[in-house]
Amino acid sequence: MKKQWVFSVLVIVLCLAFGFIQRGDAETPPSQKSEIAFHSNRYGNFEIYVMNADGTGQKRLTHDPSEDMNASWSPDGTKIAFQTDRDGNDEIYIMNADGTEQTNLTHHSADDSQPSWSPDGTKIAFVSTRDKNFEIYVMKADGTEQKNLTRSNEVDTNPCWSPDGKKIAYSSDKGLNFEICVMNADGTEQQRLTNVRGIEFYPSFSPDGKKITFTSNREKHGNEIYVMNADGSEQKRITNNSAFYDCPCWSPDGKRIVFRAVKDENWDIYVMNADGTEQKRLTDHPAQDDKPCWALF
Repeated sequence: MKKQWVFSVLVIVLCLAFGFIQRGDAETPPSQKSEIAFHSNRYGNFEIYVMNADGTGQKRLTHDPSEDMNASWSPDGTKIAFQTDRDGNDEIYIMNADGTEQTNLTHHSADDSQPSWSPDGTKIAFVSTRDKNFEIYVMKADGTEQKNLTRSNEVDTNPCWSPDGKKIAYSSDKGLNFEICVMNADGTEQQRLTNVRGIEFYPSFSPDGKKITFTSNREKHGNEIYVMNADGSEQKRITNNSAFYDCPCWSPDGKRIVFRAVKDENWDIYVMNADGTEQKRLTDHPAQDDKPCWALF
């Protein structure tokens, strides 16, 4: 009987070793299986890269002498929108997730930048200078029906959609400082969520729409990452470092946040729990790795 038990254990061990017993996908958290896009100047100019959520499998997608930046995933993960100056000024392009079929969407002489894909995949918000200052615009995902949403005299940047597609958070220099603001997806009911003496940038909605993470230098010792409720209440700093932390973006399951940090004069991509604990470096390159965007699939 003992020999039979030992033999059974041995068979199980061998099966695991040779892959006969498969682990179910349920054992791998969604935020571990998805990918993160970012831009890097590892070869002298900024290009779009992707990597696995644990930092492995880093792959360059664009190969152009221009500056390709600010990637944004489509909700189904099949396409990436990005900003490029390859036509002489900044334009919004899209491409397949493998880097093929790169296509200009905006076709305008002004600078168009910072694309953000809507949750249903039908629209892209972006920033444009076509009305002589930085404004938030929206267009269909094929580039048609481009429309100014903010129509203000302020500088409006960093658009980010709420998960239900009804709101867009952004940064605006309303008052004396850049603050985090929110508006309806059609540009109505613009309101400020933060109101402090500091610069607030890069808002990102949590997947459930209840929280917004953002960057602030309100405490005057460098950029830190904060989290607040979607209505602006309960603002809380979740990092506390002398380094330069910004560009936060939630994981698909809302449990982690990817961000950019400047440590030891090096720009790299990091990840942490949503409460700021367990910070881990994902890229470790002497070049500048910047503006991570976590795929929502």
